[in-house]
Amino acid sequence: MKNPYIVRNLFGIIGLDIRWYAVIICAGILAGLYVSTVLAKKRGYNSDMTIDLLLICIPLAIVCARIYYVIFEWDSYKSNPISALYIWEGGIAIYGAVIGSVIGAVIFHKYSKVPFGDILDVGAVGLILGQAIGRWGNFANQEAYGNLITDPSLQWFPYGVYIDSVKEWHQATFFYESMWNLLVFVLLLIYFRKAKHKGNVFVMYLVLYGIGRAYIEGLREDSLWLVPGVLRVSQILSIVLVVFGTAFLLWRHSREAKEDTYTGKYALAAADEKEENVEAEEPEEGSEEDIAGTEAEKDRDKDNIEEIGEDEQDA
Repeated sequence: MKNPYIVRNLFGIIGLDIRWYAVIICAGILAGLYVSTVLAKKRGYNSDMTIDLLLICIPLAIVCARIYYVIFEWDSYKSNPISALYIWEGGIAIYGAVIGSVIGAVIFHKYSKVPFGDILDVGAVGLILGQAIGRWGNFANQEAYGNLITDPSLQWFPYGVYIDSVKEWHQATFFYESMWNLLVFVLLLIYFRKAKHKGNVFVMYLVLYGIGRAYIEGLREDSLWLVPGVLRVSQILSIVLVVFGTAFLLWRHSREAKEDTYTGKYALAAADEKEENVEAEEPEEGSEEDIAGTEAEKDRDKDNIEEIGEDEQDA
């Protein structure tokens, strides 16, 4: 049976099978990049900043997402450790990707000197939008679903989703989280304009996402377990992030905001100055008098040539 969730013969190349999961994830990354770029400009940075940041964060996010998953699913890999590298067979975790992205943000901050809070804030809003879109990749892969639905009156989408591999209806937890992430995205956009301190938007992302994830994770059948059947990894981590994130925001709210001005190559002002310098180096156009004088010289040269031609004919 052909897999309906594979895009076959993409770009007209026979045998090139591209999974919908990859297409959807890439769409989420591009959407997140666009939003982050727009927000970065509102804080005075050019588009190069978000692109360079993405180039560092994406590889680290993928590696850390895989490591995170393998750590908590080690029983599945310990008999053949090399299989932990087979990422194309599936198995990544979003919290691992967040950890990798933060590591990338630290590296980018160290060499660019862009304020760390700004990096985290613009990245967080783009990240949650990417997550909202990326969750539909789970639908394509028929994964990240919830409890079995036995009541026929509840076997409808979006409450449930039919899983082909087991021929059963399960709760559409991927959809629940996608919608929650969209709500968080809207709330972060609003908060982005009002946040008192740089970095607060990212912490608010951890709190809001953590609230939804803690609840939805409890409905899933394919969770990563800290203690099998007792403690789910993502639930515990989400609750910890919600508690400490909320406490951090309350503590910061009572403190004065610090000004942290950036004037490096990623600043919009630096880009405008570079543009002005390029324009200044361009040769100035001649005045109207210079142009008129040039035209007169051309006319005189033309008359001289005609006179020479007539003299030759007379000769």
